[in-house]
Formats: sequence, structure tokens, C-alpha cells
Amino acid sequence: MCGIVGYTGWRDAESVLVEGLKALEYRGYDSYGLAISDGAISVVKDAGRISDYRNNGNIPAGNVGIGHTRWATHGVPSAKNAHPHTDCTGNFAIVHNGIIENYARLRAELTSSGHVFASDTDSEVIAHLFEECYDGDMMHSLQEVVGRLEGSYAVLVISSEDNAIAAARNRSPLVIGVGDGEIICASDLVPIINYTREVIFLEDGDCAVFSENTLRIVNGGSDIARPPEFIAFDPESARKTGFDHYMIKEIFEEPEAFSRTLASVQDIDEIQKFIKRAESVMVVASGTSYHAGMIFRYLMEEFSGIPVRTEIASEYRYVRPSPDEVVLVISQSGETADALTALRRAKFYRCRTIALTNTLGSSITREADHVFYTMAGPEISVAATKSFIAQLAALMKIVSFCGGRGCSLLLTDVKQSIEAVLQLDVAEATAICARASTLISIGRGVFYPVALEAALKMKEISYIHAEGYAGGELKHGPIALLSEETPVIAFVPPGETRNLMLANLKEIASRRAPIVAFADPDDVDVAEIAEVVIPIRHRNVFADVAAYTVAAQMLSYEVAKRLGRDIDKPRNLAKSVTVE
Repeated sequence: MCGIVGYTGWRDAESVLVEGLKALEYRGYDSYGLAISDGAISVVKDAGRISDYRNNGNIPAGNVGIGHTRWATHGVPSAKNAHPHTDCTGNFAIVHNGIIENYARLRAELTSSGHVFASDTDSEVIAHLFEECYDGDMMHSLQEVVGRLEGSYAVLVISSEDNAIAAARNRSPLVIGVGDGEIICASDLVPIINYTREVIFLEDGDCAVFSENTLRIVNGGSDIARPPEFIAFDPESARKTGFDHYMIKEIFEEPEAFSRTLASVQDIDEIQKFIKRAESVMVVASGTSYHAGMIFRYLMEEFSGIPVRTEIASEYRYVRPSPDEVVLVISQSGETADALTALRRAKFYRCRTIALTNTLGSSITREADHVFYTMAGPEISVAATKSFIAQLAALMKIVSFCGGRGCSLLLTDVKQSIEAVLQLDVAEATAICARASTLISIGRGVFYPVALEAALKMKEISYIHAEGYAGGELKHGPIALLSEETPVIAFVPPGETRNLMLANLKEIASRRAPIVAFADPDDVDVAEIAEVVIPIRHRNVFADVAAYTVAAQMLSYEVAKRLGRDIDKPRNLAKSVTVE
């Protein structure tokens, strides 16, 4: 997680770094810091958010600098643990994203050599290693330092003696933007695109040193020539444009995100052949992406008959892959550490792999056999909404190609169904949920993962404890939690699950728990039992899954808004989870 930015060029580095870090706050926001080099290194850092930063003359003007916004792993959020970190002499400053796994041993060795540490972080060892290894050559020194590191890192280093920035990457993203007389380096594209669209995605093992007009990349001891790629990106799409929060803006962008992804022309024919030749498909993902994978399983098995398994990415390392199955890895950022580890494990066992991601040039896209890009566009709010809907579009497209023409016709209703949901009034349901300290969300069949996703969204942004269950599992333990203070969110679409869900609702009502039901407006049986019905017109299973999901996102948003939560930056979370 964490966001890092480096700049060298003709602009005032401080302003570039501050704006860049604001754009990266979705990666972490418990502390921040800047370091500027102008013959000497000046550092300013503090707990809190970069939006709280004010230049009170504590840092001089300069054209070379690095910055950091943090998601804490080692050491509590505080000024001393904020990046940048410096060495004992103050001649080097570093920012780091990732985890140095052998930091304890390195710290002990450095301490025994006389180094004094000022923080509780793993990252600070990098600054002291630079002090040990520096020989006047930034590239050589960088290679010496990273040769002693174990773990994941995207690291930027500045020196008081060099008008340049050193950068290194291993299992954490780092992108270099090459402008006219300036270079900006960051954790992703968002801070870069206001200055240049010519970018280079660093790869694992890369060491780079750059100034305003020079760039050198070395990997494995050899110089590497990587021409920049042109990135088409609309900065305006990353602004709130009148909405109160990015999350609700992105919810309203979901119909177009679904349509763009569905209409995108990629190697879907090859992916279809890839899957149909396999004995089964293994879907590996985390969080919201895992719920998308669960939905895919239900739809794929129903419409194509191809067996599908799902596995949480962090648990896949304990699963024995079969070379006869296709492994589909889903990651919104394309940098999720657990997903990347799973992909590499699948390839080690000679499985054929497909990556589904929203991020061009991300690590996962360079390692998978095939890539399917979603067309969600930038998603700034930490809670995934339109990226999830775009994942559903991609997965439903795969189902339709494997399941035949009938599936393709069903997909034509999805956009209209989502658009209708955006007009819903969820105020009454919001009032019930906002009073609760615990919520339960239930569904059956393909709506079971919808219930899981609804619970996840509620807990992420409202901080209300929410758990999702299969409707049939309620009686196997969770029913003990039911009371007048424990609302239940129930997904009750028409179809094969309806009658059993009605039985579940009656069990809930007999325990006097309030029920918020998502159901067809003509379902009078549901209306008789539930306190509130959020009406969603039934079309077909593809459209209903998308519509019920979007309605649940809107309910979570409204509950969090009523409770005054920090919706776009919920506590303790980061959007791109690059640590295991």
C-alpha cells in the first residue's frame, strides 16, 4: 500500500509532490512527508493527511524531491514513523512502499555498527544502508542496497550530493513519467498524467536513476532500454464533478462502466477456447474481487456446465493447483500482493492463467498468459463499486461466450436495470440500518455472494459490524444474534431461491428482527413480512445480480453519510493492497 512520488525537473518540487500525494491518498493516509534536496536535504512530515499539510517555511524551494503518504505496517501512525526517513548524516532520504522482511536482522547489524534509528519502521534500514554503501555513484550504491533487501519494495532515494533520484522496484508498483525537461515517478499513473502521458512501468528487479534530462535503468547488472508508452487518460474523470463523494459519483458511473467493458474488444475468443479446453476453472481473488469470482462460479456452472472453484488469494498458497485447470486471477489494481503470489504459484504448477484487472501495465498483466481489461476508468474512492460492476461485466461476457447466444441476449438488460436502481429512494432503509450496531445480510444461490458484498460495503464505510451469510445457514448459528436491534438485509429475487428465502424471512420476523428486503415490487409476500422493501424490477438473473448489488452499494453509502463517516477514505483501509 502507501503512495510515493518523486520529482526532478524545472518545477517547484514541493507543489508537485503535494498534489501527487493527494491523488494517492487512496493507498494510505495515516501520515505523510516530503523531502526536498537543494544542496542539503530538508524533511517535513507528520501524522495525519497530506490535505492537512501547510508550508510554514519549514521546507525550502527546490526542484528535486520525494514524498510519501502512508498505510502503516511497522510502527503506529506518528510523526516519527512517517516517511521520508533519513540516515544518521542527513545526506540521504528515502520513501518506501512494501515490507522489508529481513529488516530486524539488518537493523541489528546496522545498530551494532553505530547507526542510530529514529523510527519503529522497517523502511528506515534503507536510509542507513545507503549511508553504508554510498560510493559517489547512485546506481552502484542502489544496487548494493537492494542486494541486501528481502521482501517487497518500491523505493525512492535522494542524496544531498546528487541532483538525481534513485528508484528500485520489487513486487510493488512504480511508474516513471518522462516529460519535457522533467521526470515524475509514482506508485501509479494518477499523479503523473497531469504532466506527461509518456510512461515507463518499472519491472521487478529494476534499478533506475534519473534527473530532469537523463534516465538509466539497470536490471540484473545490465542496462535496459525501455521506450515510454503513451497512456490515454482523461484527468477530468478522476474529479468529483459536483458529487459529494467519489463513491457516489462512481456508483452513478456504473451503467457506462458496465457497457464499456461489455463492448470492449479483447481476445475473448481465445479466452473462451482457453477455458473450454480446461477441465475446470479456478478463480483466485481477494475482497470484493473474490465476491465477483463467486458470482462468476454460479453463472458459469449454470450456463456453460464448466466446473468452477473459487479460492481466496491469500489462501491459495496452501492449495495444490492442478495443471489441467485454468486459473483466473482477479485484481482491480493488478498489484494486489496476494493475487500476484497466487498467479506465480499457478504458473509454477504449469497452470494456464488469465488476469482480470482494471490497470494497464500493472504487474499482473505482464505475468499472466492472457489479460482481460475492465473499462471502469479511474476509481478514487477506496471502497470498490464501479470496478466491481466492470468485473461483473467482464465475467458475464466470458459466461456468455461459453454459454451461448441465450446468455448474450440476457446481458442486454443489465445497463437499463442498473440505471433504474440509481433512481431508488433508500431513506427508510437507511434509517433502520443506521441505528444498528450489527447487521446481517443474507441471500441464496448467486445472491449469496451479493449478500457477502453488501455486508463488506456496509462494514467498510459505515463501520457497522455486518456479516453476510447464505440464507440457509442462518439457522445454523447466526440466528442467535437476531433481536429487535439486529436488522437483516435480505435479497429475495424471483426464481428458484424465492420460496426458501421467504421461509427464512418468516424465521427472522418471528425473532422480531427488522427486515430490509430487496425484491420485485410485485412480490406481495415479501412486502407482508419486511419492514422495508427496496423495489427492483425483475428482468433476468444477470440484470438482477447487477441491480441488487448497486442498490446495496447505495444503501451502504447513505448509511455512512448519515453517520458522518469519511466515505472515500475509510479508516485503516487502502485501495491497492500491495503487502501480504
